[in-house]
Amino acid sequence: MEELKGILWRQFGAVIDMLESSILVCPKSFWDQKDFWYSVYHTIFWLDYYSSTEPDTFSPPKPFSFSEFDPKGILPERIYLKEELLEYLEYSRKKVFYLIEGLNEETSKERFITKKKNYNRIEMILYNMRHVQHHVGQLNILLRQNVDTAGK
Repeated sequence: MEELKGILWRQFGAVIDMLESSILVCPKSFWDQKDFWYSVYHTIFWLDYYSSTEPDTFSPPKPFSFSEFDPKGILPERIYLKEELLEYLEYSRKKVFYLIEGLNEETSKERFITKKKNYNRIEMILYNMRHVQHHVGQLNILLRQNVDTAGK
């Protein structure tokens, strides 16, 4: 189990680093573009949520809301600042680390159950990592096409 935990953290940590890099290289002049800031927020919100051991009691930290759960796709009330989202990313990075660090034979079998998902903890970690990686790719395409830069 220790080897698996190391592998999961190194890979997931690298994906989170890639997301952070995309955020950091985004110039202020492009940050306010809905496709960018909102995609960053969406990615971090779900990173946080999918790292929860009890999704029914999930609550994002302030100032973030449950807007992502709105079936109408309503955006947050305001544009979140880069600094706010970097802090949220750090919060979520620690949450993922402790989730992986807490894996053992028992916890790895615990289920993440919602109306649409029913995965054991390891599969949920992989699902979450894949979701973040997908959006990192989108963010880097936006950066490359619009400001001729991209994260690493």
